[in-house]
Amino acid sequence: MKISAFTIVRDADRFDFQIEESIRSVLPIVDEFIVNVGKSNDNTLQLVKNIDSDKIRIIESVWDTSKYDRGGQIFAHQTNLMLKECKGDWCIYLQADEVLHEEAMPEIKYACKKYLNDILIDGFLLRYVHIYGDYKHYIPARHVAYPKEVRIVRNDKDIHSWRDAQSFRKIKNFDYQDYYRTKDTQMLRCILLDNAFIFHYGWSRDPYKMVKKIIVQKSLHDGIANINYKEQPYHDYGNISCFPEFKGSHPKVMDERIRNMNWQKVLSYSGANPNMNKIFPVKYRIINFIESFLPHGNRLWGFKNYKQKGIFKN
Repeated sequence: MKISAFTIVRDADRFDFQIEESIRSVLPIVDEFIVNVGKSNDNTLQLVKNIDSDKIRIIESVWDTSKYDRGGQIFAHQTNLMLKECKGDWCIYLQADEVLHEEAMPEIKYACKKYLNDILIDGFLLRYVHIYGDYKHYIPARHVAYPKEVRIVRNDKDIHSWRDAQSFRKIKNFDYQDYYRTKDTQMLRCILLDNAFIFHYGWSRDPYKMVKKIIVQKSLHDGIANINYKEQPYHDYGNISCFPEFKGSHPKVMDERIRNMNWQKVLSYSGANPNMNKIFPVKYRIINFIESFLPHGNRLWGFKNYKQKGIFKN
């Protein structure tokens, strides 16, 4: 059995993506790691080249944002190209701000081996911790941040990245045009790896770089020119103390980055709630409280793009 990993990244230093930590976090359990490095305005390519591993294969690319200019489809398209490059039986996908916790590795390897020949299983769901602001807080709500998602898929020519690379679907004879297509598509049949956690740091990055990332991200999702978004000096995370403290352990590969965090002076621990409308209104406070008692990252409602067929515990 062989396991591949793959990712896409562009302007990692400019937007403070944790790409080095992301790649390093999964290297011990994979046979290869395919990295799509889009043409960047910083030293992203060198950052990836500096990772000392013969498992890494870099593919340089130019992202066609004129063709894929809505809904973040450019991310799905570039992800799809890398999935096609994978040679393993299973393919692990990490986005550039996602880091695998080392404690997840044994469970992933065991599950991949156990279900290798079970053609009724298309992939695996991994659990999530969404870190917020200062690396010391997290987002507990399951409707503003997905509690689990498909991050390991079988190497199958009919499995494709979907929407804005949020997840995957089976699409036969896909023409690589509409990544939001639902007709003649199938959700993947997945097993939840209940003790395998990915740490998402998309809401915990340098505020001076975060503000630039938000502008570009919005333009790739809604197609509106960057001039419609007034850039602030830095991103305001709001009152971080509104979120619970994270008392667990971060992935070890994040230790140095967390120690070197240098934006404490622009963070706030008082004042108004952050602008997240699926957390603080009364309706969502009630929903989030009820869901906090549900096991396995389950939620009462909300979008999901998979068919969970069981729970695996090593």
